[in-house]
Amino acid sequence: MTKLLESGFSWKWLYVIAGTICALLIATALLVKYPKTVKSVDEPIDFKRTMGMMKNRYALGFSLGIFLYVAAECAVYVWMPTLLEDYQGSFALLATYALSAFFILRAIGRFLGAWILARYNWTSVMALFSLAILLCFAGAIAGGLSCAIWLLPLSGLFMSMIYPTLNSKGISCFPKTEHGAVAGVILFFTCAAAAIGPLAMGAVSDTFGHAKYGFVLATIFAALLFGGLLLNWIYNPAKERLIKLDSSEYRAAES
Repeated sequence: MTKLLESGFSWKWLYVIAGTICALLIATALLVKYPKTVKSVDEPIDFKRTMGMMKNRYALGFSLGIFLYVAAECAVYVWMPTLLEDYQGSFALLATYALSAFFILRAIGRFLGAWILARYNWTSVMALFSLAILLCFAGAIAGGLSCAIWLLPLSGLFMSMIYPTLNSKGISCFPKTEHGAVAGVILFFTCAAAAIGPLAMGAVSDTFGHAKYGFVLATIFAALLFGGLLLNWIYNPAKERLIKLDSSEYRAAES
């Protein structure tokens, strides 16, 4: 906070940027043409049913992908400020605003993602963008703080579309009557990753004496995420299931 005040930064510009982004998001939501849905018989959602969903390979696969993604994402907004505390280079101002830059780029990436996913297959986009995240993390580790102040915020641009896409595809692998249960499973893995990921990074950093070692663990999370999404791109195991449910749950209502 002291650095922000000393830099003479006017907070009104952050409010203007945030307000503009919110207005664009609202306008986009109003203009989107949402698909009609087939009304299904409602079934009760309880803890037993949700736990049983964890045995399903589609629910578990997408949830594990989300776990790895959230663990990598939390590394940036939880530990990046600590990592950059020791930066003494020519771009100290960028180091101060690195976290803000990360969230701004992630917001911009939402709009970029809508454009890209409308034109390319989601499996290839997820694999390539997870590779970009891995390269950002690996470059930050290999290049030191002078690279980390650029690459870690830049990773937000590629992260922006991964969680909503995996979450959407994971839920879409099930009939509407199962959406509540599978959403509960995905939320559990999301919360677990948000708690365990930063905690594990902190433990590793304390053990080896520097925050960069925590980011080595985060890079491993990113590598595992890329490996899983690369296999998903190659084999696309959920393809037939998604096509079948898209037809039965949505298109049938349009006929």
